[in-house]
Amino acid sequence: MNKRTAVLSLVSLASLLVPNVFADNPIIQTCYTADPAPMVYNGTVYLYIDHDSDNAPSSSYLLSNWKCYSSTDMVNWTDHGVILAPGQFSWATTKDADATQCVYRNGKFYYYISTTASGGVSIGVAVSNSPLGPFKDTLGKPLIATSLMTGCNATHSWRGLDPTVFIDDDGQAYLYWGNQVSYWVKLNTDMISYSGSINCLPDNDTAAFGPNYQEGPWFYKRNAHYYLVYPSSFSEAIRYTMSTVPTGSWTYKGQIQPVQTGTGSSSTNQAGICDFGGNSYFFYHNGALSGGGSYKRSVCLEKFTYNADSTIPAIPPTTGGVTAGVGHLNPYDTTPAVTICWESGVKTEPCSEGGVDADSIHNGAYIKVKSVDFGSSASSFAARVASGSSGGNIELHLDSLNGTLGGTCTVKSTGGWQTWVTTTCPVTGITGIHDLYLKFTGTGTGLLFSFEWWQFEPATRIRTTPAEQSESGNAIRIESDAGKITGIHLDFALPSAGKLNIALFDLKGRNLATLFAGQLSSQKHLAVPVNAEIGPGAYLVKATLNGRSLINNMVLIK
Repeated sequence: MNKRTAVLSLVSLASLLVPNVFADNPIIQTCYTADPAPMVYNGTVYLYIDHDSDNAPSSSYLLSNWKCYSSTDMVNWTDHGVILAPGQFSWATTKDADATQCVYRNGKFYYYISTTASGGVSIGVAVSNSPLGPFKDTLGKPLIATSLMTGCNATHSWRGLDPTVFIDDDGQAYLYWGNQVSYWVKLNTDMISYSGSINCLPDNDTAAFGPNYQEGPWFYKRNAHYYLVYPSSFSEAIRYTMSTVPTGSWTYKGQIQPVQTGTGSSSTNQAGICDFGGNSYFFYHNGALSGGGSYKRSVCLEKFTYNADSTIPAIPPTTGGVTAGVGHLNPYDTTPAVTICWESGVKTEPCSEGGVDADSIHNGAYIKVKSVDFGSSASSFAARVASGSSGGNIELHLDSLNGTLGGTCTVKSTGGWQTWVTTTCPVTGITGIHDLYLKFTGTGTGLLFSFEWWQFEPATRIRTTPAEQSESGNAIRIESDAGKITGIHLDFALPSAGKLNIALFDLKGRNLATLFAGQLSSQKHLAVPVNAEIGPGAYLVKATLNGRSLINNMVLIK
């Protein structure tokens, strides 16, 4: 983020974003987002972003927190809400939430941030046991204060912007950052301290950076090549440089995206790159959302293929974005309502039952979820909803906003916007793979209801007690005795290998217990003892293998 003209203040969110195009870029439409930083972990892409305020002035930035989104298919993104704010760092002197990156090491997640401290923009780090937090500033001071950034004759107070971190194959971690100067240092294995000197390259090193280095580096390695991708000049184009060693020397390779111009442009841009599901992805931001621009930005995504010599091709911005995802969404899982490919007239908020719910829903608003695999047939639909008004309806349309209507679920008043109930309705004619449109209808111009999660029921589900078989042929049996779960038996239709997780949920979708988490090696049968306190009743048991749904069925515990 360029801060040469930035004046930050904290105001409340107010405006309603209503996109006016049918496309899949930008990938987040419920709020303004910038400076994307993807992290691939355990079969999921976690996307950490700066949150541009709805109330940012027309000529200055207003960023007060950091948010996280996740996806297992690269087309539908789940909002996990605010995960950290500058005010949680005791040394921060303003509320400006600049660019970040999160990395995993040895059971911990390390979230590197830049925000203003005494003396200027400094680098901090917060630590968590989960990619979604809570994150804590264990140092209580900047990891790297502005006063330590003395190389290459830089004196401007925002030279500490935009950290990027990479852990090399030999275990050595590197931290790069900087505005108008590219700084780097070696991190220690604890990831919250560094050793050796702080090194730098000036922005006018043409051999390394071509025309100019500005800020926002993204540092990574692929196939023995090291890449440093960065915004260049101002307004900003995205360029990159390559090396055969992590500390250079660097050789400038060219431009990836040009300076944005015209409607929907932003004077800044920042990239994040990852590989997932056998594909390569390029994240960036523009100003394309309704009401957006250089100070109200929006994260976008493109899929690309490296050139034969491992260089990066030109990646032009598109409104279509990623047209085909990795796999399909399973509608028989409990899906958060804030899992969205595209929406209109919807915002998000913290939910009283945990997580985030969709709110501000009015007549004509909708949520699109892409590439949903209904299999042979669905029989019913359930939704967790709350309404402080007279309610409304959830219409289930296939492939377009006014496509085939598979069912309509009525939402009645619950007496409050966070007073939650589960409503169900039958569905017909829903089979195979479709884009799903959840269209919200009602009377009047006011708000209809809040929406927490949804789930379909398959027509062909085989139910046994206490055993349960999935449509794919995998079967699970839960052993229980005297109010305890004592064991699990899982039979695979085909030999299975990878990371298996089995968890138990109540019928509201709340996680009660993890029954198994471990690595499989070509197994046809799994039998493990369990000692979990649980009362008798109906529950959902969910098993995932390598992040993909294996079983998601109801069991009766006696």
